[in-house]
Amino acid sequence: MKELIDKLTTEAGITEKQALQSITIIKDYAKQKFPVFAGAIDKVFDKYSPKEEDDFMP
Repeated sequence: MKELIDKLTTEAGITEKQALQSITIIKDYAKQKFPVFAGAIDKVFDKYSPKEEDDFMP
C-alpha cells in the first residue's frame, strides 16, 4: 500500500492524506460495483494498508 501511496503523492501531486482518501473511495466504489467480491476487496486492502502500530505519531 505504501508503494501506491507514494506513487499517488508523486505522480498526482497530492498529499499522503489525500492519497489515502482516494484509495478508500476506490475501494468503496469497487465494493459497491462488485458486491460479490466485497470480502475479498476488504482483505486485500486490509492486508496492505498501514497499521496503527506503524504510525509513530499519535
